[in-house]
Amino acid sequence: MPIHLIWGDDYEACNGEIEEIIQTVIDPSWESFNYSQIDGNDPKQTFRALEEVQSAPLGSGGRVVLVRRSPFCNGCSIDLANKLEQAIKLIPDNTHLILNNSNKPDKRLKTTKLIDKSIKSNAFSKEKSCLLPLPWDINGQRNLVKNILNKLNLKMNHETINLIVESIGNDSSLIHTELQKLALLSEAVNEKVSTNGAREISTELVKKLIQNNSTNALEIANLILKEEQILALNKIQSLLKNGEPSLRLVTTLTNQARGWLWVHLLDSQGIQDIKEIAKLAGIANPKRIFVIRKQIQGQSLEKLLELMKKLLKIETSIKSGSNPIDSFKDNLLTESKILTKN
Repeated sequence: MPIHLIWGDDYEACNGEIEEIIQTVIDPSWESFNYSQIDGNDPKQTFRALEEVQSAPLGSGGRVVLVRRSPFCNGCSIDLANKLEQAIKLIPDNTHLILNNSNKPDKRLKTTKLIDKSIKSNAFSKEKSCLLPLPWDINGQRNLVKNILNKLNLKMNHETINLIVESIGNDSSLIHTELQKLALLSEAVNEKVSTNGAREISTELVKKLIQNNSTNALEIANLILKEEQILALNKIQSLLKNGEPSLRLVTTLTNQARGWLWVHLLDSQGIQDIKEIAKLAGIANPKRIFVIRKQIQGQSLEKLLELMKKLLKIETSIKSGSNPIDSFKDNLLTESKILTKN
């Protein structure tokens, strides 16, 4: 009765873990019969998942029942908890139950304890946490890039990894996509392959493919800071029409605004050492501090806080399904007394 508990906000890593289980367990010829994906937000579907998981697979291979947004470790009804307690004893050895949720399991819950006990008693079960590093955790973001490089059999030096971190941040899905593009471009231009078979991605190639778009985004950030919103929106619209992912654009703008905010705060506290400021602000290259200081000269803390608030609202709006350019317009064109220069 294998049970897999996969949780965390790194959706790319979670999906990778889930896909690995599916490919290992299910015979592709019988996938339509032996694979079910259930929405845990729907109580009826969740009860159905517990019925299906008691069924042995058809044909060859195993069976997988995947519950997205699983409620079992983060609060569920008494009836559902009782149903789980009954079903967990009846799961066949070649049927796998995958429970996926972005939230950390609540270890206090009876259902969580039951699932944890089942995982520990079965060699084929596992619990896997997939968490994104925090925006200011630069080392964590570097490790995230390194892990994805290893999975794609790619290699980068420290400087190139820093470029990826500065350009993309902690968006694992976007990092994965961009590294795949870089791998194809590297192959096309015949960049070398190391002795262990990993393809090396050069700094120049990263600058050519990724940093050009980031540079455009940074220009937009400067326009917004100067209150040239119309010109900024025109450039935003142009980038989006040319295929720039809206969330990557927001991430770049937010990282820039966060850097401005941190440097302003630390400067106001009298901290002068640029290496210390870079470390506290989560900025990989300390030399950027000089540029940031020049950019924010004469800007108020309130204005930078308001800009961060607007960018976070834009991100939330886009993730909620709103049209990206409308999200930018609705928030950037909103008048605020705080944004008025002192």
